[in-house]
Amino acid sequence: MKKKCPRCRLVNYPTADTCVRCAASLPAASDAGAGRKASPSAVVLRRAVICVLVCVSGLVGFYVSLIVSAKPLAYEDRKKVEAAIAVLDAKGFSYEATLLRRIAVFRSTDNWLNASVAKENAFAATNFPFAVITLYPDLFTYTTDDLERAAILLHEAKHMEGADEKEAYEFVWKNREQLGWNIENYGNSVAWIEIRNQTRDHVPALFVCETNPFGDCTEH
Repeated sequence: MKKKCPRCRLVNYPTADTCVRCAASLPAASDAGAGRKASPSAVVLRRAVICVLVCVSGLVGFYVSLIVSAKPLAYEDRKKVEAAIAVLDAKGFSYEATLLRRIAVFRSTDNWLNASVAKENAFAATNFPFAVITLYPDLFTYTTDDLERAAILLHEAKHMEGADEKEAYEFVWKNREQLGWNIENYGNSVAWIEIRNQTRDHVPALFVCETNPFGDCTEH
């Protein structure tokens, strides 16, 4: 460690006892090093910054792994998704449409995380809070048109907001009339029947009106 003269600020060799310029006495090497020791607050701040950088790097790596471990949508399926999002926008669900259009990353196969757990339903799955949405083949096979696919994507958009299964199913079922998804036009579709059954399983309180078809209290 070099020694800096406290009087003239000249840097001297570590072995020097007096300054070669002004002959002032030089501090011991241990004293010089002590003067440069970082303060406790600086040490804490540096460790906090390192911790934050490590956490951010871990999250980014986790997010990237979810994307690269699954296949992207085929071109035709991607166009169908875009059309379904446009339906949501036109029906007054602009916020949800923006989430799906701007933030969501769509995949056609399970990423490594989805593959390790049971599927939430036959149509889609969302990894919260990473907004990675897996769209299974059933979504394209058993829906009759863009509007039905929009209903399923609306469910996934609620998951992107942090809603659980109960909240997502309840929101879509209560707002299906605004979407234009009704029993008159879609009551015989596979998607309608399956989602109605799943909604009843997750929100049984909506299906206690015995005078209505299927006990559905939201039917007028």
